[in-house]
Amino acid sequence: MKHSVILTITSLLSILFFTFHLTDDIVRGFEKGGLSNLIGGVLISVGWLYGTLVLAERRSGYVIMLLGSLLSLAVPVIHMKGTGVGVASGIANSSGGFFFVWTLIALGVTGLFSVILSAHGLSRATYNR
Repeated sequence: MKHSVILTITSLLSILFFTFHLTDDIVRGFEKGGLSNLIGGVLISVGWLYGTLVLAERRSGYVIMLLGSLLSLAVPVIHMKGTGVGVASGIANSSGGFFFVWTLIALGVTGLFSVILSAHGLSRATYNR
């Protein structure tokens, strides 16, 4: 399978997990859930989606996917700092705790894999010019 197809799939999965995560953050009260979250989350998701689907295999698309992937890779790191998301934080024992933690891990996995693939695609796009 081509790297660009795999990158598109992992990037789409990362976008899906990002929206799940933002929704869960709002439901749990980690984010206010105001208009700024709606606009910010929608703009980030649409920009990332545009780079993934419309600008696929172009340098600009690889850059957008790389930035989105780095963002998705940072989300689990931010949440795991401090008390983390385990029993001590209360998240693990809360309703929906499994889904919250699973989404963080899935976002980290797809984010890291997308970083690798988009960096590879970007290096090939730069090299081929």
